[in-house]
Amino acid sequence: MGFLPVDDQLEIISRGTEEVIPLKDLRKKLEQSIDENTPLIVKLGCDPSRPDLHIGHAVVLQKLRDFQDLGHQAILVIGDFTAMIGDPSERNKTRPQLTIDEAKVNAKSYIEQSKAVLDVKSLKVLFNSTWLNKMTFEDVINMSSKYTVARMIERDDFTKRFESEIPISMHEFLYPLAQAMDSVEINADVELGGTDQKFNLLVGRDLQREYDQDPQIIVTLPLLEGTDGVEKMSKSYDNYIAFDDSPEDMYGKLLSISDDMIKKYYKLAVFADRDKLASIDKKLSDSSINPRDIKRDLARDLVSRYYDDNKAKKAEDAFDKIFIKKDIPDDIPTLTIDTDSNMIDILVSQNLVSSKAEAKRLMTQNAVKIDGKVCNDLAHILKKGCGEFVIKVGKRRFLRVLS
Repeated sequence: MGFLPVDDQLEIISRGTEEVIPLKDLRKKLEQSIDENTPLIVKLGCDPSRPDLHIGHAVVLQKLRDFQDLGHQAILVIGDFTAMIGDPSERNKTRPQLTIDEAKVNAKSYIEQSKAVLDVKSLKVLFNSTWLNKMTFEDVINMSSKYTVARMIERDDFTKRFESEIPISMHEFLYPLAQAMDSVEINADVELGGTDQKFNLLVGRDLQREYDQDPQIIVTLPLLEGTDGVEKMSKSYDNYIAFDDSPEDMYGKLLSISDDMIKKYYKLAVFADRDKLASIDKKLSDSSINPRDIKRDLARDLVSRYYDDNKAKKAEDAFDKIFIKKDIPDDIPTLTIDTDSNMIDILVSQNLVSSKAEAKRLMTQNAVKIDGKVCNDLAHILKKGCGEFVIKVGKRRFLRVLS
């Protein structure tokens, strides 16, 4: 096994990161890795509280891939046990707890989707229930004795909740300790996480010291704001671009971001190199170049990353046809009805919306149209025998109806 020189590795590892703590110790670990011809153990803990991944998750997944490409051992630790506790990071209330079975179902989807970024052939996947389930109450007391309440309450989200008299359950204090035990169990050299995970990662360093291990290096990555440019990307905020979005949806969502988010998306979603970012800076400062054209390039690059150049081009053509030429796509689904049908039921059954509640919300917002005319009557009935028409929901969802 051959490793790149330390400085070259550090340049790749540091690219796009928020912090490396401590950088000098990472250099020492890399030097030792080269001397002993042994890869570093690089940990990423994932919270399987939801079964879906979006490009906000790709920021930290790509850094794990960087370590893989450098020849180090990437370990994805699935927090199926810690999901029963619930990560309190950036929460103003106790997070809902999952059962281990629920977490394992979500984890299966997580692992499958992560193939879009990670080299799964060399990836090790571990479930922390394997070791945490074996801990006795005596083990938990011993673990808890190694960290003080004063240190725990220093955590920003706990402090805010304490000062606001919002309840903090005792089990929430166990989350940072439990995930820190993951680092102890695998003797991690490096742990990755978003900036919102910094406290948890630091607890991992502290607990490794208590168990006479060399403390892990912490590499934190910035959080990517969603398409609204305000909140971090999340399905909860409906501002996400999912790994499994269609090329057309992915392209269209990218075109909706604000101009001031272009460079950040190039950096954190497309992972452009320094030369590309410098070129983007130059274009953004050129008043003769419309930022919309830069976003079109960005959208093509992103779709190509998760699909291919051909599908990116087709997605752009479809977008132009709908939004520039104002046409209806050729390949929209078709439904034939032979009875009078409730509009809301049709929207749900044809997956144009995720629920009746969403259908009602979109209709009241005038976001549902029939042949270009707004349909906001929640009791609207599609009549049998009224011919052919097209239902449009939002900007990109269409259904041709034959009756």
